[in-house]
Amino acid sequence: MLNISIIKCLTDNYSYLLKDEITNTVGIVDPSEFTTVDKEIEKKYKKLDFIINTHHHDDHIGGNLELKEKYNSKIVCSFHDKGVIKNTDINLRDGDKFSFGKTDFQVIHIPGHTLGHVAFYSKGAKVIFSGDTLFSLGCGRIFEGSFEQMFSSIEKIKNLPTDTLIYCGHEYTEKNGEFAISIDDQNKILKERIKNVASKIKQGLPSIPVSLKDELDTNIFLRCENQKIKSKLQMDNASKLEVFTKLRNLKDQF
Repeated sequence: MLNISIIKCLTDNYSYLLKDEITNTVGIVDPSEFTTVDKEIEKKYKKLDFIINTHHHDDHIGGNLELKEKYNSKIVCSFHDKGVIKNTDINLRDGDKFSFGKTDFQVIHIPGHTLGHVAFYSKGAKVIFSGDTLFSLGCGRIFEGSFEQMFSSIEKIKNLPTDTLIYCGHEYTEKNGEFAISIDDQNKILKERIKNVASKIKQGLPSIPVSLKDELDTNIFLRCENQKIKSKLQMDNASKLEVFTKLRNLKDQF
């Protein structure tokens, strides 16, 4: 069994403290900062075996080196980020398996936001750590890659089992919902979800995790084939990639 604790970091980042209950293996996904994360580690486990990075941006690796020094942890990241992320120990390629105690993760290369971005997916635990590629009700900005790469990356996640729980890198859901409803304004499921998200945020609760099924019903970046969305954009005969590109450009200006 995989235990996951959500840690709020910086302004709107999420780091995830993991424990494989069978083996007592402990890890942290994308430690944004040392102090906040270390406080939780000390409180819960007093050990840290692995530091798991989805990509090299500072707000996802900020706590790496201090945590590694304190706990003698191993840093795990994409092969493409070897040398970019300092002092790494395990560098993984697309399709590689990473064993976290008795929990097996598959590495999925999902470039677009960065060229080396990866997700960690566990079929057994039914979870994916998607970093800054797929957000709740949105997707990440394209910095190093192309629209084609980001679209392809999101399609990879889209094809996972629908009961997969998505743990993303930021609390952007409320703002993402505002953009989504401006385009997908006939979506009753989306409207209801926006209300639920607002309630959670008001209570100071995270809006995640969210199931892939809920995202397929409400995330416009996963619904590029939807005819109502295409009509709203006046792109009735456009390809999914063309619709995605239009949506991402609109979101950048929103």
